[in-house]
Amino acid sequence: MGNTLLWSFIAVLFILLVWAFYKRYRSLKDYDPSNDSDKLVILTDVNFNKTIARGVTLVDFWAEWCTPCKIQGPIVSEVAEELADKANIAKLDVQTNQKTAKQLGIRNIPTIIIFKDGKIVQQFVGVKAKSVLVKAVKEALS
Repeated sequence: MGNTLLWSFIAVLFILLVWAFYKRYRSLKDYDPSNDSDKLVILTDVNFNKTIARGVTLVDFWAEWCTPCKIQGPIVSEVAEELADKANIAKLDVQTNQKTAKQLGIRNIPTIIIFKDGKIVQQFVGVKAKSVLVKAVKEALS
């Protein structure tokens, strides 16, 4: 009896785990950058230097094929909603803007760089929580 109960419990846990992974996969697969915040600045090789030249700018370097970038994207949008009146919150697609990514030595994505008056003040590689990014931007503003 005890063995049957244990195996039933393990089977239920396995099913729940598979379901959770499937749900996560679907949410990442359906990520659409066009749903990002209106307060998010879209950078290109052309407007990059002008945008970061003055004030504080957080830039999310990403690519459409990058799964961790699909996790980071909505977080950066939330940061934009919260801090757009104090700092530029921006994204740069490294696939279509390779010149800027190469100049900055971006080798891993997502990479987030915070600039102050055109100079790098902080850099993160990998997915970072909203609280980490908000704190870093506020530190750069002070």
